[in-house]
Amino acid sequence: MSLKSLVLCSDEKIVRVLRRVLGDLDIAVELCADADSALRKLTRERFEAIIVDITDDGASDVLRSARVAPCNKHAVAVAIVEPIIGLKAVFEIGAHFVLYKPVSSERAKSSFRAARALMKSERRRNARVAVQIPVVMRSPEAGANMKVTTIDLSEGGMAVGMPKRRRPTGRWQIAFSLPGTENSLELPAEFAWEGTGEQAGLRFQQISPEATRQLREWLKQNSPDAEQDDPPIRCQLTDLSLGGCYLEMASPFPASSRVTLSMRAGAVEVRAQGVVRIMHPDKGMGVEFTQATPEHRTAVEKFLGVLNDNRTLMPELLVEPEGLESESSARKPPADTDDPLLQLFYGESLTAEQFHMAMHKQRATPPAVTGRASAAAHA
Repeated sequence: MSLKSLVLCSDEKIVRVLRRVLGDLDIAVELCADADSALRKLTRERFEAIIVDITDDGASDVLRSARVAPCNKHAVAVAIVEPIIGLKAVFEIGAHFVLYKPVSSERAKSSFRAARALMKSERRRNARVAVQIPVVMRSPEAGANMKVTTIDLSEGGMAVGMPKRRRPTGRWQIAFSLPGTENSLELPAEFAWEGTGEQAGLRFQQISPEATRQLREWLKQNSPDAEQDDPPIRCQLTDLSLGGCYLEMASPFPASSRVTLSMRAGAVEVRAQGVVRIMHPDKGMGVEFTQATPEHRTAVEKFLGVLNDNRTLMPELLVEPEGLESESSARKPPADTDDPLLQLFYGESLTAEQFHMAMHKQRATPPAVTGRASAAAHA
């Protein structure tokens, strides 16, 4: 099933470049002549990407409307801008990626490869498979148990049938087994919506990479619309701490993207999940790890030790997007963190140049004090 993009752009040269690049990436183009026609389409059709030239009349309204349109609020938004336009203003109106004018085929292809990977992951995460599975729910706070049955299952959550007169809220631990496998999963979840009749939706919360892998494999095998994911993107690890890392890459993922990282140094390999907290177009992104288990911390400590003991070792790193963080997962700085890299992510607003200068100064602090390694020293 082809990905679809809505394009609002009156510049014929840019449109030609977009058609060629998007066609090569198997992304269909629905070109709109004006903002009014684009707004009408947003309410009637589903798109995986919304691409607008900010200089066109009403382009900002199209981006804002996409964020609230029920069928397109998860679409990846790409803004085409003049180099003098401030990035903060563009991101505030809902853009995820920025494409600078003049738009070249090479630069557009690099940006849309990253955008396509995010578009596929977002569509995959929301794809649902109808299945009835018994689920045991336990409230960590009240200690109460409840048994329900799924209506459908996705990578991000499930719809369940609720007993009459039961309308629980909040966070729960849910346990179930995937049909046809020996995989038994116990996941944290929260109630996300209440449907008509006796139905409700549960959203999974910060599940482990292994549980994500098991769910994804089962869904691929049981979904009629399963598609091949794009391969992970290779990037350069420049800074690493127990709480996060900074990655250099030509087309970084937007802030609020959930990502999975595969890091290897010698014989040591770490697989971690995180959320992009800082993004600098054309330069890189800062990722905060979302796992807080002792096993994850031990693995990262071992990886840090290898880097600090082998200053000439070049770490290998692959990153793949897992979708955009939900609005309910607001960006909250960790309480009283002593992690210098996370402090930089959550600190005062800096330009890309100022941020990299501050990160460079942090590298001068001995690793024994910071619990951190600079992979830039290994390049």
